[in-house]
Amino acid sequence: MVAEVMAELAALEDPKIRAVNEKHGDDHGVNLGKLRAVAKRLKTQQELARRLWATGDSSARLLALLICRPKAFGRDELDVMLREARRPKVHDWLVNYVVKKSPHAEELRLAWFNDPDPVVASAGWALTTARVAKSPDGLDLAGLLDIVEARMKDAPDRLQWAMNECLSTIGIEHAGHRARAVEIGERLEVLKDYPTPPGCTSPFAPAWIAEMVRRRGA
Repeated sequence: MVAEVMAELAALEDPKIRAVNEKHGDDHGVNLGKLRAVAKRLKTQQELARRLWATGDSSARLLALLICRPKAFGRDELDVMLREARRPKVHDWLVNYVVKKSPHAEELRLAWFNDPDPVVASAGWALTTARVAKSPDGLDLAGLLDIVEARMKDAPDRLQWAMNECLSTIGIEHAGHRARAVEIGERLEVLKDYPTPPGCTSPFAPAWIAEMVRRRGA
């Protein structure tokens, strides 16, 4: 079955899509809409998902994340998978589609948050951002802002992006911390000059916060 699926993914490979993805650090060339269509046909198959992940191929791993049962992975298994997931899209889908739905999400958030590997730490920050937005009780929001203020400016790209998203989410979701979040963003100027297409919101925290607050009328 794995060989058949791998052959199907190879047939869907598009050099133009791969060229675009490679500019973002990814190494797959399958249209994601077509990948989702394959996943819809295969439905949930946990063992196949594990075997596809084990191939190390990014398209296969993305497909695996679409057909797996998130709650079926153990804590240590997810930790190993996260440390193997070096490509941005695979890393993003693993965190958002699988880890966030896992009963081990909070334990892994705490384990990854201060990991010396910035890619792993970025996953901890992504899980923290999710809690900031949905279940902030027990989080030290002021303390998170302290860390962002001290570390974000010089953080590696993936970790910096995750910290910036957390900073922006605190400012958007928690009015009592909004002024400080905006001030930190303005002073650090992280992503201030990020190229943003017309009609899209800039990831620069002060602009992002202002736009989302405006939309909500908050």
